[in-house]
Amino acid sequence: MSVATATPTRSPAAPAAGERAGRGDSGARWGALGFVSPAAIVVLLLLYAPFLYTVVLSFTEYDGLTSPQWVGIDNFTRFFDDPAMGTSVRNTVMWVVGTTVIPVALGLLVALLSFGIRGGTWLRLPFMLPYALSGAGLGVIWGFILQSGGAANDVLGALGLPGAETSFLLEEPWNTISMIVAWTWQQTGVNTLFFLVGLQSIPKEPLEAARLDGATGWRLFRHVIWPLLAPLTTVVVGLALVSSLKTFDIVWVMTQGGPGRNSETLAVTMYRDAFVAGEYGYGSAVAMVLTLTTGAVTLAYLRRQVKAREDLS
Repeated sequence: MSVATATPTRSPAAPAAGERAGRGDSGARWGALGFVSPAAIVVLLLLYAPFLYTVVLSFTEYDGLTSPQWVGIDNFTRFFDDPAMGTSVRNTVMWVVGTTVIPVALGLLVALLSFGIRGGTWLRLPFMLPYALSGAGLGVIWGFILQSGGAANDVLGALGLPGAETSFLLEEPWNTISMIVAWTWQQTGVNTLFFLVGLQSIPKEPLEAARLDGATGWRLFRHVIWPLLAPLTTVVVGLALVSSLKTFDIVWVMTQGGPGRNSETLAVTMYRDAFVAGEYGYGSAVAMVLTLTTGAVTLAYLRRQVKAREDLS
C-alpha cells in the first residue's frame, strides 16, 4: 500500500524589508512634493518670474508697445551719468538714515518708559494708532498739515515761532525732512511693539541681580537690558532698513518727488521712469540698482552684527 506524500505549497516570498521601506519613502516624497508644488508654482510665477523678467528688461530699450531692443549696459551707464540720480541717491541716503535711526530710537524709548508701569498702555496708544494708517493716508494727512499756508504754518505763526513762512514741501531739503518726520510718526508705534515683546521676554533673574548690585537707570539699561535686546534690535533695524529703501507711497502722495525732482528717492525715480515716462527698460535698470543696493546694505549690516556677536562670545 503506497502512501501519497503531499507536497506543501510555498507562498510567494514576502518583499524584503528594505524594498518596503524604499517604496514607503518614495511614496512619502511624492506625497510631500504634491503638497508643496502648488505653493512653489505660485511663488515661481509671482516672484521669481517677474524678477527674472525685470533683469532681462533692464538690458533693453522698451516702451511697452514695440518689441524690446537689446542695448546692453546702456541703461546702467545712463543711470550713473544722469544728474537727477545724484539727488535721488542723496535723498535715499537721507531716508535710510532718518527713517531707521529716529523711529527705532523713539520706539525703544517709548517701550522703556511705558513698560511695567500703571497706565503704560495709554502712554503707548498715541504712538500705536498711526501705524493703522496706510502710506497713502499718511501722505494725505501730512500733506494737508505741511502744505504752503497749511496747518503747520498757521500754528507756527500764531505762536510767533520761526518757520511760519516756510514752504515745507517745496523747499529743499525741508521736503525730505518733513516726509521723514511723517514716516517717523507712523513707524514709531510698530517699533515700540517689537521692543515691548523683547522686554517681556527678558528673564527677571538678571535684572534682579543687577539691581542688587546697585545698577539702576542708565547703568541697568547699558549693561543688562541693551545686551539682552541686541538680537531683537538686529531684526528691528534690518526691517527698518529694507522698508526705508523701498519707500514710495508717502513720497508720491506728498510731493510726487518734486518740485523739480528734488525730493525723489530711488523708488520714486523707478516709478516715474517706468510708468510715467514709459521707459520700461530704464525703469527696470533703476529697479535693479535699488534691489542690489537693498540687498548689499542688508547683507553688510547682518554680517557686521554677526561678527560683533562672535567677538563678544
